[in-house]
Amino acid sequence: MAAEKTPRPPARERILDAAAEVMRRDGLAHATTKQIAHQADCSEALLYKHFPDKKDIFLSVLGERSAGLTFTPEHAGTGSVKENLVQLTVQLMEFYRENFPMAASIFGSRDLLVSHREGMQQRGAGPWAPKDVVKNYLEAEARLGRIHADGSVLDAAATLLTGGALHEAFLAAYADQPLNAVNETAQALVNALDHHLV
Repeated sequence: MAAEKTPRPPARERILDAAAEVMRRDGLAHATTKQIAHQADCSEALLYKHFPDKKDIFLSVLGERSAGLTFTPEHAGTGSVKENLVQLTVQLMEFYRENFPMAASIFGSRDLLVSHREGMQQRGAGPWAPKDVVKNYLEAEARLGRIHADGSVLDAAATLLTGGALHEAFLAAYADQPLNAVNETAQALVNALDHHLV
């Protein structure tokens, strides 16, 4: 009896899987829709049926094929603020480690960077989004009285946690290594802010 063939995933799923692989390997600047279509075993016409352009593919890869930031203001009031911030910082490091190599290549061309920035702004997306996740969570905790800090301190705390996570991810990407001791690093970053927030 012949083995049953495994059905192929839908085209959109194949395109996103292929795009994630190509963009992480070659960087966003060098990944082409032709390469992505070839990797997905589909035509470029089919690719454009699902995504209007490469920027939309990139955003979909970030949203659907990468470590996500799952914290929202709804997490406020649950668990310990400190432990929540450690978890959120771990998520930030994993998000940046996975996606930094993809996006970094756009800085090699001013024209590409300008085009990418304009495209992201039109979509209401951009590199400020991870910091906003942290700041929105901190502000929600402050409204509940679980954090005692004003808006400028909360903004600075969000910047420091996001920046620290990005730095750790950059070092790992530069060394072509996985992140190391993420929980300990996240704990140290949160500890550095602890007395300013609680």
